[in-house]
Amino acid sequence: MRRQRREIETLSLSFLDVISCGFGALILLLVLTKVFEPIVLEQSIEDLQGYVAALELELMDIRGETRLLDREKIRKQDEQQAEFERLTALKARLDALQAQYAAVQDRTRINSIVERQLAQARQSLSAEMQRLLADYQKAADNNNIGGVPVDSEYVIFIIDTSGSMREYAWPLVMRKVSETLAVYPNLKGIQVMNDQGQYMFSQYTGQWIPDTPARRQAIEERLRNWNAFSQSSPERGIATAIGTFYQPGRKISLYVFGDDFNGRSIAAVINQIDRINQADANGDRMVRIHGVGFPTIFAQPAQYQASGYRFAHFMRILCERNGGTFVGLNDYRAF
Repeated sequence: MRRQRREIETLSLSFLDVISCGFGALILLLVLTKVFEPIVLEQSIEDLQGYVAALELELMDIRGETRLLDREKIRKQDEQQAEFERLTALKARLDALQAQYAAVQDRTRINSIVERQLAQARQSLSAEMQRLLADYQKAADNNNIGGVPVDSEYVIFIIDTSGSMREYAWPLVMRKVSETLAVYPNLKGIQVMNDQGQYMFSQYTGQWIPDTPARRQAIEERLRNWNAFSQSSPERGIATAIGTFYQPGRKISLYVFGDDFNGRSIAAVINQIDRINQADANGDRMVRIHGVGFPTIFAQPAQYQASGYRFAHFMRILCERNGGTFVGLNDYRAF
């Protein structure tokens, strides 16, 4: 009985020892795990922070490169736009030069034809005709210079002040005004207005400008920078000039300077001026109307040239019906 009890006690102690050792081992594992875990976590956090910092540096580099690329893109776009504008300007210049070259070719061809016809006519003259031609002298006509009657005592200029005239023909306009005034050394009055009836000198509205050397010089100087609204249609200026300044017994000449006609109907304007500038029993009009055409169409693209031909057609009819002369210049530039 005693032996059996000792065996039971021995077994109980051995079991308790095993159990105690097992719990001790578990406790040791837990202690070891808790001791080393913060170190692992701290190392992981440091690694992540370093990786984030590297990513931020890489992001900054990428942003810098993006800004450089954006600036380069903007520079390229500006250069492209500048090249496009330069090419557009060159094309417009080329079109103008081609039109001018074509016009020169036309004039050259016409001059060649005229020269051949004159040469043929000269060769066909008989000896008697040549003798008569050598002895012939045309009587001087004091009232005509270059085919233009200059018997007037008053002169009114009606000048187209449109952009095409200002841009291409203005120096020649100034010269032709001076030349026209030089043909009339002694006038009783002068007036200058644009095709819309706007006066060059507002202080002389409805009045004659006295013909003095100082006034002539003032007209030429004011003309240099005169810029007034224009519709390139002279009927209003003509109507204003006749309605304001005509009186029986006054010999008045109107000089219409222009390069194109933008009116809706040539016939309607001719009829309107016929009603204003009426003829007397002898068929003489109240005022003479002369015209000077400036061919700025040679400096413009073809699509803008039709109005120039309309002006020449309009002025030829108008001058013929109103006792005047139309002079179409062969160039718009003042050499």
